[in-house]
This record gives sequence, structure tokens and C-alpha cells, in this order.
Amino acid sequence: MIELSNRKVGLIGNGSWATAIAKMLNKNLETFNWWVKDEYVKGYLERNKHNPNYLTDVEFKSEKLKISTDINEVVMNSDIIFLVVPSIYVADCLNKLTVPLTDKFVVTSIKGIIPDHFQLVGQYLFDNFDLKEEQLGIVSGPCHAEEVALERLSYLTIAAKEESKAQIVADCLACDFIKTKLSNDIYGTEFGAVLKNIYAIAAGIAHGLGYGDNFQAVLMSNAIREMNHILKTASPLKRKINDSAYLGDLLVTGYSFFSRNRMFGNMIGKGYTVKSAILEMNMVAEGYYATKGVAIMNEQYQIKAPIINAVHKILYEGKNPARTIEKLSKKLD
Repeated sequence: MIELSNRKVGLIGNGSWATAIAKMLNKNLETFNWWVKDEYVKGYLERNKHNPNYLTDVEFKSEKLKISTDINEVVMNSDIIFLVVPSIYVADCLNKLTVPLTDKFVVTSIKGIIPDHFQLVGQYLFDNFDLKEEQLGIVSGPCHAEEVALERLSYLTIAAKEESKAQIVADCLACDFIKTKLSNDIYGTEFGAVLKNIYAIAAGIAHGLGYGDNFQAVLMSNAIREMNHILKTASPLKRKINDSAYLGDLLVTGYSFFSRNRMFGNMIGKGYTVKSAILEMNMVAEGYYATKGVAIMNEQYQIKAPIINAVHKILYEGKNPARTIEKLSKKLD
């Protein structure tokens, strides 16, 4: 196993989850490279030791930060790259790369689908940057950035083809309030994290419409079975769907008030248009963009997924949320 002290780590992104990852790296590593989007964020972090926009209570040890607005500088000087930007910005962000990723280990903690390409981030990296499966790692929950900021006990699943590489990533993140679990289910861990955001939107819509806890419990029960069916069809690897990476992540995203996808769905249920809900939120609800891509994938695989279909009808076909959820309720058991 490669010694952690010999690894050079880079982080791409400065949103809430990227800031939470930065907190973990800042706690565990002597230094790490951090790409942020502009000079204002860079300067603020260096002067004030806080992200000016996200998780502003998190204070960094600035001597451990090597901050840059040049993504090529960060990638060039890093062996392990944590990619933590919203899926809708991945293509634009990586299009600036002139440094190859072929000798890097890329860890994605992006819970979305690349728009227009309708691909998971891992597949996008395979197809466009000549990355191999053994060079990809996945970081999944159940874990909210806000609870990391508060140092509440949280759990991460680290997936990679080789356990030794997953362990190196885990060592970068694990601390007294972060527990880690290793997995070799790269596809299922990544896809499950995408699917749970769509189900969280469904839960939010139902809450906004006035459905109670009893219905939410049935909705989540059906959602984990639907997720299992999709994952088995798309990637027939042996997995325990009740593990934290799947069921745990689904539950925390579907029930927590920290969940931006649940918040987005709640706004839709209360009568917001999709456009107005997107404009009012200052964070990206990955599930909105994922819904279209997953619906297309399900159609290709001929997968029956009534919950995802209902969310797609509401968000992309303009169907009435109340009537659509009522129809869905008759299909649940």
C-alpha cells in the first residue's frame, strides 16, 4: 500500500460539499491543493480562513491550504484528485484541463448525471479522459455537509476496484466524527447516490402537498425496492441494498431538512414552478438534472420505475403534482 504521507492530494470545487471534504482533508493532511472558482474566494479563504459562501462557520488552518484558481496547477501537483463540483458544471470545469488524468486517481463525490451526455460522472471520465476503472474512486454517504461542519458523527462509503486505494482515500477523510466503510461497488455506489436525490424530490413534493409520515414511510420503502431493481438491471453485481451507501443515504436525503433535493421537491409541492424553485435556491438540487437522464436510461433498459416516472412527469412534462402523486400512491404498497 502506498503511504498516505507520500500522496499529494487535490480538491476541485468550493461548494458546500467540497468545503466539507476540505474540512476533512484539512484535519488529516499536512497540506493539500485546492482549486476554487475565482480570486475572490481564494483571497477570502487565505485572509479569513473561511469559505465566504458555504459552511461559513468552518475554519481552516490556512498554512495547510495551497489554493489556486488554475485547475491545471492543482491537477499537475496532485496524485489523488477529489472532484466535487455540481454535475452541471463538470464538463465546463474539466474542459479547461490540459494536464492529463491518466496518471491520477480521481475520486468523485458528485451525486448527479452529466447533462446532455446523460452519463454518470465515472462513465464520463472513462469516455472523455481515458480514465480506467482502477483509477476511479467514489465517495458516498449518508452524510450531509452541514452536519460535517457541526462535527456530528457521520458515515462515508468509499468505493474502488482495489481495496488498498479505497483505504488510502478513507485515510484522507476519516477522523473522530467521520467513520468510513470500503466497497468495490463503484457503479452501484455512484448510481445509488444519484437515484436517492430523485426519491428525495418525490418525498419533498409529497410533504409540500401535505402528505404525512405514514405515506412517506411507504414511499421510501418502495423507493429502495425501485432503486434495487434499477441497480440490479443496470449493474448485476451482488450487493446488500440495505447497506448505508444505499438505504442509509436514501433515508437521510429523503427525510432531512438539510436535503436540498427534498427542499426543492417541497417547493414544487407547495406550488412553485420548476424555474422559480431553481432560482430561489442558492444551491444545486442534483436530483432535478438527474431525473431526465435516469428516465432516459430506464427507458433504454425498459425498467419500470413508477416513482422516478412520476417525478419526471412533474418536473419535465408539466403534470399537476397533486394529481400525479395521487396516481402514484395507488401504485405503492
